[in-house]
Amino acid sequence: MLSGGSTPRTLYALLASTYRDQIPWTRVHVFWTDERYVAAHDPNSNYRMARDTLLDHVPCPSGNVHPMPTHFSSPDAAARDYERTLRGYFHDSWPHVDLILLGLGEGGHTASLFPGSSALREQTRWVVAVTASAEPPRRLTLTLPVLSRAASIHVLVAGAKKAGALHHVLTGLPDPNAYPASGVRSAAGTVIWWVDREAASQLVVGTESRTPSSDAPTHPQADTHHD
Repeated sequence: MLSGGSTPRTLYALLASTYRDQIPWTRVHVFWTDERYVAAHDPNSNYRMARDTLLDHVPCPSGNVHPMPTHFSSPDAAARDYERTLRGYFHDSWPHVDLILLGLGEGGHTASLFPGSSALREQTRWVVAVTASAEPPRRLTLTLPVLSRAASIHVLVAGAKKAGALHHVLTGLPDPNAYPASGVRSAAGTVIWWVDREAASQLVVGTESRTPSSDAPTHPQADTHHD
């Protein structure tokens, strides 16, 4: 599952060039963690960014690409439609995704799960419509229970403006309502954080792993890699 924003652009370009021939693209199915509720050709579209930087340059069959719909009059109808798409592909009670790529916002959001959002408390829906505290505000997002069931979760963080949020997420007690990214955990393995030096400037070497609160589900070790 792919994320949007500006941070993964370089990674997508590398996957489309340097590592293009190392991936069995015909066996890859691509989904999205979230989407801005704009037309597919809009510059703000997460789908368009992934298409321009990655998908147009690799032999991934078009039938294997599953963007979030944004043509419905109601974002909630679009969210329910995408949930049906996911349930049609993943036949378990929850989807078990091989890999999810996420980012981190300056305020601690991930996907389109923003601080204080009621979506953070969702325990049954896979996809919900939200109004974000960012432009454009209308968005679709996967919920935390879906994200937590991925076999592998990789979080990309870049820039000094993310340093404060990264410090809170990795060193404080998990508080998804204030820092939604702190709710990202893998029930099946390890969450890996790929951070640049600027984003990691407030971290102390050796203290990157989160310590779970006594009443919270066990967190996996948060491996942190600096470039």
